[in-house]
Amino acid sequence: MSDTLLERALRRDRAIVVTALVAVVVLAWLEVLREMTAMATSGGEMAGMAGMAMGDAMPADAVLSARHAAELGAMWAVMMAAMMLPGASPMILFYAKIAGQRGGRRSTVGNTGAFALAYVVVWALFSVGAVALQLAFERYALISPGMRATSAALAGIVLFASGIYQFTPAKRACLRRCRSPLEFVMLHWRPGTRGAFMMGATHGAYCVGCCWLLMVLLFVGGVMNVAWIGGIALYVLVEKTVPAGHWLSRAAGAVLIVWGVGTLVGRV
Repeated sequence: MSDTLLERALRRDRAIVVTALVAVVVLAWLEVLREMTAMATSGGEMAGMAGMAMGDAMPADAVLSARHAAELGAMWAVMMAAMMLPGASPMILFYAKIAGQRGGRRSTVGNTGAFALAYVVVWALFSVGAVALQLAFERYALISPGMRATSAALAGIVLFASGIYQFTPAKRACLRRCRSPLEFVMLHWRPGTRGAFMMGATHGAYCVGCCWLLMVLLFVGGVMNVAWIGGIALYVLVEKTVPAGHWLSRAAGAVLIVWGVGTLVGRV
């Protein structure tokens, strides 16, 4: 009888976690689409704000420049949640299952929330670096107001570097952790809410290590290009979940290398 009650409780907790994950992902994607619509209808406003953020802006524009950076940070953080949470969902759900078995149902939802929150926080920290890179590109006019590379050399280098990274030991190690929830839990399990947060942060760090250059590819296709965003998000999900994901990673790396070389050669 107690086993049946436990199973029912775990199923209910799992349903709560799944519902919360779906809600967060949907809200994040809705916000991304809203920002894209706002950018499309604002015309040259984004270009004006980018100009204010450049090094030749007048001191009086410092507040507007800081506002521009803050808005970019929020945009990147939401976009990372929309893109990366689907790929992390198998790990989050697996954690919820193990947490329910080890810690009892009272702590399952809360600890799983802490795990997922830490994961999102790590990607939010990555967003800070992405904003710094974008502001540098804006400063030297390497991207358009639509946040897409205007330089074939920049696009080619990013494509080539992203392809090379797919073959590195760091990529393989991080991808293995992302693809193996059981192995990750066995190596990094920590009890309690604080332990859940630390585990989420660790898993998020592996995920950043796996995918950070794929995120930089957004500057090639357009940071707010929904097809580009959706394509990268789908690739990340498939790479982490399908049985042949490690081979897919290498195939993608080869394609990116050829694409990058072709882009660089084409500009000569």
